[in-house]
Amino acid sequence: MPKYSVLLPTYEERDNLALIVWLLAKTFDEQKIDYEIIVVDDNSPDGTQEVATELQRVYGENRILLKPRAGKLGLGSAYIHGMKYASGEFVIIMDADLSHHPKFIPQFIAKQQEKDYDIVSGTRYARGGGVYGWDLRRKVVSRGANFVAQILLSPPASDLTGSFRLYKRKALEACIANCVSRGYVFQMEMIVRAAQLNLSVGEVPITFVDRVYGESKLGGNEIVAYLKGLLTLFATV
Repeated sequence: MPKYSVLLPTYEERDNLALIVWLLAKTFDEQKIDYEIIVVDDNSPDGTQEVATELQRVYGENRILLKPRAGKLGLGSAYIHGMKYASGEFVIIMDADLSHHPKFIPQFIAKQQEKDYDIVSGTRYARGGGVYGWDLRRKVVSRGANFVAQILLSPPASDLTGSFRLYKRKALEACIANCVSRGYVFQMEMIVRAAQLNLSVGEVPITFVDRVYGESKLGGNEIVAYLKGLLTLFATV
């Protein structure tokens, strides 16, 4: 049975971390899947690292790895940092704020094994997928951003901005090595680079639930950065 490494980038996720780790451990244990959870915390001031340390005592340091950084350095670089410590043949990336439910992970694994996909991406935009807890404005922004990206880039996936994915380790390393983005556009570029590298991509419909605790990290600056990154990708691919 292969091992799965989960990368959890965190910033001020004190209220969510224990629950997402419990859900992950429950899912993996029930499915008898070997796993590790790598928490990459960007020096959260709310005590997120202290929670992670307590979780290490509960689950063991072989299951929960805390690998903090000095500050907020971007999502893409968080994955690069976490990959240094991952020992699994497969790597799962997801949000720590409970937006991504671990119940979908067995479906990701089954889909990957179905055709030996290099990447399996969760999608909100295929039949069976969806979003809960967003107001109309945020739904329109998300749909619009995804639609424009689809038109400009013709990627092999229906949800470019999603961040719930399973990678073969070597596929993730290859995509990261070819990416130049480090912010929110990073997820989109990963799929675009995967296509350039002739990596196969499968999809699993997921339901995305807006965070219950804490505030969204997505603001006006991130939207502007996304649009700039999209145009840069369009000009370079």
